[in-house]
Order: sequence, then C-alpha cells, then structure tokens
Amino acid sequence: MTTPVTIIGAGLGGLTLARVLHVHGIPAAVYEAEASPTARSQGGMLDIHENNGQAALRAADLMEEFRGLVLEGREATRVLAPDGSVLYEDDSERGRPEVLRGELRRILLESLPPGTVRLGHKVSGVRALGAGRHEVAFADGSTLATSLLVGADGAWSKVRPLLSDAVPEYLGRSFVETYLFDGDTRHPASAKVVGGGSMLALAPGKGIQAHRESGGTLHTYVALSAPQDWFAGIDFADPAAAAARIAREFDGWAPELTALITDGETAPVLRTLSALPAEHRWDRVPGVTLLGDAAHLSAPNGEGANLAMYDGAELGRLLAAHPGDLEAALTAYERELFPRSAAAAVDGNLLQELLFGDNAPHSLVEMFTGHE
Repeated sequence: MTTPVTIIGAGLGGLTLARVLHVHGIPAAVYEAEASPTARSQGGMLDIHENNGQAALRAADLMEEFRGLVLEGREATRVLAPDGSVLYEDDSERGRPEVLRGELRRILLESLPPGTVRLGHKVSGVRALGAGRHEVAFADGSTLATSLLVGADGAWSKVRPLLSDAVPEYLGRSFVETYLFDGDTRHPASAKVVGGGSMLALAPGKGIQAHRESGGTLHTYVALSAPQDWFAGIDFADPAAAAARIAREFDGWAPELTALITDGETAPVLRTLSALPAEHRWDRVPGVTLLGDAAHLSAPNGEGANLAMYDGAELGRLLAAHPGDLEAALTAYERELFPRSAAAAVDGNLLQELLFGDNAPHSLVEMFTGHE
C-alpha cells in the first residue's frame, strides 16, 4: 500500500477494520464526520455473538477488554402480552453477552494509535481517479487520494454510489426511542415489567421493547407500522405531545408498559427503519469496497453490529493475507460478504414477521419454545 487504508466512518465496523489492520502492522486512517466520540447517542445494548462479533474481537486482540464491559444478567428475555402478562421468560445465559454499544466503541477507539481517527471530517463527495485510486472530498474543502477506500459510513453511505445504485427503502415501520433513568427507584412498576434484561410486549404491527442497561436505566424502542407521512405529522419538537401521541396507539395496554413512553426522561427520538435489497451486491471495482450497513443495511435482527465488526475483521485479515495483491484481497472479501449478508437479511425479514406479524406475540413465543 502506497497510502494508508482510507476508512470512511468510525462506527464499530470501520474501527474493527482499523484495529485488525493495526494488529497486522498495516496503517489506516479513519475519517469521521462527528466532532467527538460523544457527539450523539451511541445506541443501547448489543448482544455480541460467538460466531461473528466475538470472532471479530478475537481477531482485534480485544477479548479481555470486551469481557470487562459485559453486563451480567442482561441476556434475560421476556415476552409479554399487551396486558402485561408474561407469555415467555428465560433468564439463562446463551453465549451472547450484552454490552453497551458506546463502551464497545470506546475500547476500539482506545486501541488505535493516536491520529488514526480523524474526527470532524464530513465527506461531501467521492470520485474515481482511475487505476484503482479514488478521491475523497470533505466539507471543509480538503481532499485526499487513496488506493484503497472502504465505505464504513452506514445506511446513507457516500461511498456506496461508486459501486452500486441501490438506495435504502423505508420498511413501513419506525421506532420511537425513549429512556427512563433510575428505574428501580423512580419507576418501579416499569422496571419490574422490564425485568433484568430485555422485554418485548407485542401485537400485530406494533410493540414496546425495552432493555435494562447499566444501573436502573430502561431504554425503550416503541415500534409502529405506519407510513413516514404519519410520523411526519407528529411534532417531535414538543416531547410531551409526541410521547402522548405515540402512547395513544397503545390505549388499553398495561399502564406500566405505556409509562415507558409517557414517563420518558429524554425527548422521544424517531428512528425510521430502511433496508437495502436482501441480495445487494456489486461488481468488483478496483480500489474500493463497503462493510456494515453501507453494504447490507437490513431490518433489525440483532446481527447488524456483529456483522459490521465481522466484515471489518475479515477485510483486515484478507488484506494482511494478500500483501501486494489488493484486488485478490477485495475479491476474496466480497465473495464471502455477499452470501453472508443475504442470509442475515432474510433472517431479519423473518424475525420482523415473528415480532409484528398477524400472529404476534405468539409467533415469537413459538420460536423460542419450539412449539406451535
């Protein structure tokens, strides 16, 4: 490599790639639009799977640091009916330890040499220069040229158009995110209904899902199947009014569940759900590739962060395994990436049907118990 590997996006996937490259002595530069690592919420809990997320952390030589982040007991799962009755509960550990996304990102950031991550670099455009080289232009007017450009820049990737015309499409469902703090003391009924890990209260087309994070923090995602225009009619600039409007969609549900919405201590945040085609792929273009949501954005299924990290680790491994033959590394990476991503996208679509389809929540209970 005549220039460092250029990675756009300092999410989990891009940082894992940079770390694995560092382990193998390959320089990388990560460009991130945000001005600081704490510029926005880093999301909630992640269950890190043995076959992909943990494999990536082993490749990054960060398993010891990862184990220090694990919040014990958060693998517990319960499924509720709208009236709050428990339909299914499992407190066992299943080899998918839970950590806070922000803490996982922190250990990745701290594992990189100073100067690897360049914050405050918002990409305004990219273009091909020929011979496998690409130019990245930033909003501050600066540019760089690189012989390997990796788009790790999420759903609305600025790098993706170099490879694909695909654009994420709305899935017909959105989440509204809320938080309760010090739940055991200040919101005991809601804390009790959430339990020690994750809770899913579901009905066809909607649901209230919450997770106990560190301490008594209760992090809730309210799911509603509705057009984007419907959500546009809600004034999220008025937090109380927005929360009340969302809660009306759950009239008749147990009050300890709807309180996760109406008692929220942060302004409700709309998270629209979009996806790329399940079979998204592209022809090999010299000097550029994608990872994570930039490559395979799909319906939420618990695999997104795990896959992004695994993508990064695999790309780093293959680049190290093919010194001096960049195209061989990228070809091998994409050959494995495409079927892996497609299978995860199909699983995500199936899970959404279990969660919010006509037989919810019983379809999810049947999946957990193996009974129909």
